[in-house]
Amino acid sequence: MDCRLGCGACCIAPSITTAIPGMPKGKPAGKRCIQLNAENLCKLFGLPERPDVCHLFAATIDVCGKTDKEAIWLITDLEAATS
Repeated sequence: MDCRLGCGACCIAPSITTAIPGMPKGKPAGKRCIQLNAENLCKLFGLPERPDVCHLFAATIDVCGKTDKEAIWLITDLEAATS
């Protein structure tokens, strides 16, 4: 599955415990990453400053669903189940 450009669910729903430029302590679940632009695209995509956890994320139907709204719901549910 290819990532749906402009979705942004993976940059909003999960917690990220590693440093992100502008967010040195990472980000809590449900908080929008500071590096997510107005079009829901990562400003760090392809740059070495992008956290490994973000670089390693792969869009799959079971995590991202069929819509952006479903992706937020699924990733939020996964976050709650693994916290």
